[in-house]
Amino acid sequence: MAREDEPVRKVVATDAALELIAFLTAKYGPVMFHQSGGCCDGSSPMCYPLGEFMVGDSDVHMGEIGGAPFYMSKAQYEYWKYTQLIIDVVPGRGGMFSLEGPEGKRFLTRSRVFTPEEQRSLKLL
Repeated sequence: MAREDEPVRKVVATDAALELIAFLTAKYGPVMFHQSGGCCDGSSPMCYPLGEFMVGDSDVHMGEIGGAPFYMSKAQYEYWKYTQLIIDVVPGRGGMFSLEGPEGKRFLTRSRVFTPEEQRSLKLL
C-alpha cells in the first residue's frame, strides 16, 4: 500500500526487479515493458529496448518501474485493473523475446487487490 502522501501506483517493482532493470539498462540502453497475456510467452512482463515494441490505442500505460515505462494490453488490463502489479524476478529463462532471457532470470508479475480507498483514489469505484 502507498503511504498517505504518495499517489497509488498501478505497477511497482521489487528491489530484485529494479536491480535487473538497472543491469539491462546499462547493457542495452533505455528499456520498456509490455504485458499482453499473449500466446507465446503467456502473461509474462516482457522487457524490450525502449521503442522496439510499438504501443498504441490498444495499450494502457500503467506507470514506470526503474525509469522504464510499463504497458499492458487493454484486454488484459480489464482483468487486472483492480490489482496492483508487483514486478519481481525469479530464476529461470524469461520470455524468448525479453531482454532478461540470457541472464538466467525472468520477470514475473505478482499482484495484490487494491483496497477500497485505493480503488476510489484511482477512480475505479
